[in-house]
Order: sequence, then structure tokens, then C-alpha cells
Amino acid sequence: MQKVDTLSRLGAAGVVSVVRGESKEIAYKTAIACIKGGVKAIELTFTAPSADELIKQLNEEFENDSEVIVGAGTVLDAITARVAIMAGAKFIVSPAFDRETAFICNEYQIPYLPGCMTINEIKSALRYGADVVKVFPGSSVGKDFVKAIKAPLPFVNVMPTGGVNLENMHEWFDLGVVAVGAGSDLTGAAAVGDFDSVTKRAKDYHQEYLRIKN
Repeated sequence: MQKVDTLSRLGAAGVVSVVRGESKEIAYKTAIACIKGGVKAIELTFTAPSADELIKQLNEEFENDSEVIVGAGTVLDAITARVAIMAGAKFIVSPAFDRETAFICNEYQIPYLPGCMTINEIKSALRYGADVVKVFPGSSVGKDFVKAIKAPLPFVNVMPTGGVNLENMHEWFDLGVVAVGAGSDLTGAAAVGDFDSVTKRAKDYHQEYLRIKN
């Protein structure tokens, strides 16, 4: 039931904020700014310092907010996946499919979202229990790729990341994706310490998602 609940919450959130940061403080403030703005699904990447500590901290701070869901991104191997899961990550995102990572996620009943660029990669990911396929980078494969994979694999859950922005996200949802991952277009202002602008941008994303779904 845990995995089903997590997938349901990710689908309800619609927009997943890809949070990076040169320091633990920047990554934390970026995540908080997104949550304040209404984007409450957070993919905290392991390129950020002390990512596992931040995952644990955010889970503790928002344990009473059922809409906030914190996962780990840029997970390259099973060891990192287990570290993230032990810290409380509710989902695991990888830039590419890794079989051992899929195994560890299945063992702990944690959704696994690997990045894929070909039908063959997607087929392998599904075979080993991936719940959502991250089409990555979305800017390279393009929207037509989503349309193409939905023809032979209409049942696959797709989340594009990379190339998603406020202006084009409705086009991705029109193709039937379950969620979108938003990176620099959403959180870019954090790089210069402007977290208020991140919150404002998150509000715009949230409102656009509500408009799309309604």
C-alpha cells in the first residue's frame, strides 16, 4: 500500500521540483521555497551536499502535511538508493536505468523512476518493476517521443524532466504524462539567493497545473 499511496500522491502533485544546490543551505531553502509556493513534490538530488540529511530533515518538518512528498534524485546505484530510503525518501529517481537500484527499491516498496531514452530501455525498466519512466532529457527526445512510446506501450507511466517549463507543461500533459519534473525553470533564481522568486514561480506552476487538470 505504501507504494500505491506514494504514486497516487505524485500523480496528485503533478509537478516535481528537481532541487539542487551548491550547499546544504541553498538546497534546503530552495525546497522550502517550492513547498511554500505549492509545488510539494520534491526530488532532492544527490548532487547536493548532505542530501540524505536534508531528506530526513524535510520529512520531519512536514510529517503532518500529507501533500508534501520528498524523494531522492540523481541516484546512480543501489547503495545510494538504500541510503536515501533509510533517510526517508519516498521515491527514487535516476538519470538512467540501473537493475540493482530497481531491485532495492522493489525490496523496500519504494517507487523507482529511471531515466530512459529508448523503447528498449523503457522495456527493461518495466520488466524490473519501474513504476514511472522518466523521459530524460525531455529537451533532447522531445514531445513526439512521448507520443511514439505511448503507441506500443500505452500503459507506461511517463514523467518528462529537462526541457519542461511553465509555458509548455500543458503540452506534455496533453500527451498523457502522469507528472512533470521541473528544474532550472522553476528553481533557477535560487542560484543567486532569490528564494522569494522561486516561491513565486512555484505558485505559477501550481496554478498552471490546476488549470490544466480542471
